[in-house]
Amino acid sequence: MFVLLLLTNIIYAFAQHSKPDTLAAYNILSAIKFDGSPDDIAWQQAQHISNFTQRELNFGEPASEKTETAILYDDDNLYIGVWCYQHKPEKIVAKFMQRDFDYESDDVFGVLISPFNDKRNSYLFIINPNAARADLQVSGDDDNISWNGVWDAKTIRNDKGWFAEIQIPFNTLQFKKDSAKIWAINFGRRISYKNEEDRWQGWSRDYSFEKLSNAGTLAGINNIGYAKHFEFKPYGLGGFEKSNTTATNYLGKLGADLNIHITPTLKLNLTANTDFAQVEADQVQVNLTRFNLYYPEKREFFLEGSDNFNMYLGNDNQLFYSRRIGIQDLQPVNITGGARLFGKVGKSNIGFLSLETGKADSIPATNNTVFRYRYDMGKQSYIGGILTSKINGTSSNQVIGVDANYTTATFLKNKNLVVAGLIAQGIDDYKTKNNSLAYRIYCDYPNDLIDHFIAISSLQQNFNPELGFLNRGNYKAFNWHLYLAPRWFTKYGIKQFDFSPWDLAYFTTQSTKQLESWTNQVRPVGFILKTGDFFQLNLLQSYDRLGNEFDLTDSAIIPIGKYYMNNTELKTGTYQSRKIWTQLVYN
Repeated sequence: MFVLLLLTNIIYAFAQHSKPDTLAAYNILSAIKFDGSPDDIAWQQAQHISNFTQRELNFGEPASEKTETAILYDDDNLYIGVWCYQHKPEKIVAKFMQRDFDYESDDVFGVLISPFNDKRNSYLFIINPNAARADLQVSGDDDNISWNGVWDAKTIRNDKGWFAEIQIPFNTLQFKKDSAKIWAINFGRRISYKNEEDRWQGWSRDYSFEKLSNAGTLAGINNIGYAKHFEFKPYGLGGFEKSNTTATNYLGKLGADLNIHITPTLKLNLTANTDFAQVEADQVQVNLTRFNLYYPEKREFFLEGSDNFNMYLGNDNQLFYSRRIGIQDLQPVNITGGARLFGKVGKSNIGFLSLETGKADSIPATNNTVFRYRYDMGKQSYIGGILTSKINGTSSNQVIGVDANYTTATFLKNKNLVVAGLIAQGIDDYKTKNNSLAYRIYCDYPNDLIDHFIAISSLQQNFNPELGFLNRGNYKAFNWHLYLAPRWFTKYGIKQFDFSPWDLAYFTTQSTKQLESWTNQVRPVGFILKTGDFFQLNLLQSYDRLGNEFDLTDSAIIPIGKYYMNNTELKTGTYQSRKIWTQLVYN
């Protein structure tokens, strides 16, 4: 079986580039009519590219439907024209209209732009035929879907397909300050009713669309810059509180944010009495485990460039978690002021944050500071470090960490490989304690046919990152999974098999060296059909040792003990791009 998989792997081992692989942007001197119909004379004068290739279903074949794109620009904006022709326009799938929609189940067109052209940082803009928009900041393997850039899109539909115009202000992007811009760019299209995925360049099944290794080139943009040098956002809140028994109490608050581009690639945020009144509400989660719940950051002040501050400890633990700032002991505290600096200078990626939170009841005023630095090495690798600090009048907590990551997309000629590690030391009240380290070493081979991952990690008993998020602590962990996805029996309607010989997570308690828990999943049978329907048979095994009673609810208490569990799961579902779809699970 392994030999057959390897042979299948070799068949697909060639570079995925088609000519032309460079697109020249066309400079316009007067504004176009931005209405979703790319039929202005300027669009006719610009270079068009249409050499799209299938990634799915028929790998390496030309796209079954014609797709064209062209790019215009003026002093302030980048314009992308999109022509998505379709022989059966009644089959166009467009169910969503909201921002950051579910772009996995609609017809979509995506644009990946890397103004740094550094093979690691980019912006992804996605639209559907309703002109719904989704956007992400991409840094390495991290996708920040919470980032919302300033841009617009309009679309039209007719009997030839669907068409679009996308407008991206240059101020939304960060790029080097040079006269001639050479950016990495790629385009992708999804035709849902055919379950087809097309790309302009880099259609390898081993690479996600966000991978820049095989992107094309955008040229021809000259002498542009930022029209907006800063953004000032003041606010005021006022109100009163009155009851029959007390005098009227007047409430008020003033504050402001100031955003400044120090350079085109380095941004400074200044804030005073930070306002979070318009933050999107959290999606309520029900916790049926004994571990902490993770809620993603939604406050605008922290979103842009958040990847510049990340250091992942494994097992759902983060060394820095921005939601620790402004919340203490489960109650909100006011951010009185501070600064945030992030961006790129040459090969240096910088993230600096220092915020002061005010006194609230018994909670003292606190300074929260983070400095994250990464230096680019080679094409996709880096070495870096981090410092987090939380200091107030009663306590002090710091964490110092270093990490290194070697990433390549040319292992065995064209495969992905990641080897990485980190170590961090906790410091409490300016002293280091025994058992206050965290470390992680892992190797990942994330490819289409074989996805193999192995990691060793530990969070010691006294490791306490007060500006971080810990799902669980005081453990040593061993994580190992192997997924096999051969494309056999395709003539019988199967798109891809989905086998998992093992998916293991093994934990011991660091302070006692006792086995704490383990989980494993075996998938002896699984497949996805060309129609998009799927089936899985999963065998789930787990063990958990409770050293203390676990209060699931006020009335449901799980006693101390050792628990062994074995589940059999059958899962099947129909293609989610259909107007009506279903998923059935038996466990």
